Amino acid sequence: MHNKEDKMQAFGRLLDIMDELRVKCPWDRVQTNETLRENTIEETYELCDALMKDDKSNICKELGDLLLHVVFYAKIGSETGDFDIKDVCDHICEKLIFRHPHVFGSTKVDGQEQVLQNWEQLKLKEKDGNKRVLAGVPEALPSVIKAFRMQEKAAHVGFDFDKPEDALCKIYEEADELSAELKAGDKAKAEMELGDLLFAVINVARLYGIHPDNALEITNRKFRDRFNYVEAAAIESGRQIKEMTLDEMEVLWQKAKKNE
Repeated sequence: MHNKEDKMQAFGRLLDIMDELRVKCPWDRVQTNETLRENTIEETYELCDALMKDDKSNICKELGDLLLHVVFYAKIGSETGDFDIKDVCDHICEKLIFRHPHVFGSTKVDGQEQVLQNWEQLKLKEKDGNKRVLAGVPEALPSVIKAFRMQEKAAHVGFDFDKPEDALCKIYEEADELSAELKAGDKAKAEMELGDLLFAVINVARLYGIHPDNALEITNRKFRDRFNYVEAAAIESGRQIKEMTLDEMEVLWQKAKKNE
């Protein structure tokens, strides 16, 4: 691994390249916070994909792409006189020091759970911090991640099930309520009950140490692989998948499961 001087030199090189691109490249020169935003979201998902696959080479590459966006936004901020990359670094350094009194101060902690509880309390005390427990959960987050984060934050101030088993029971309760509304034919109420059921499932995942978004993505990939197998087998037999019966597809689906 590289020493600190080499790392600083590499970061400085990136800043120099960004300065030059902003002046000389027709595309880079006209970018704004608004035009970059969607690209930033895309780069974040590409990094998440590499992380899910534990693809070390791509993780390194995608981290670089995301770092470029951080530097780009900081460059735009410096042009408007609002902030620059030093301000960005100083802000996160000060925040980390403030939120880690067990490292940079005299606070004693017993395990990571206490660290997380202290973290939430410290966030409420920050000068420009969130005044409400859930205020730091962005509205734009995907619903599964948003639910998980809200539950986490509420739990850190004591609003949580006593035992994970209690949350598991909640799933069955919500499933029964959903079933009742579906039988009654009330679509609006069924939609609300489905939301409650999903929220309960996410709660169980959190309490048992499983991230629901990761779990769902694993299932998404598994479904994609199995369905692709079924489709490929259909084509190999000279048929289109839509021409097959459900029973025929089920036979191939079971073969796909065995081949995993």
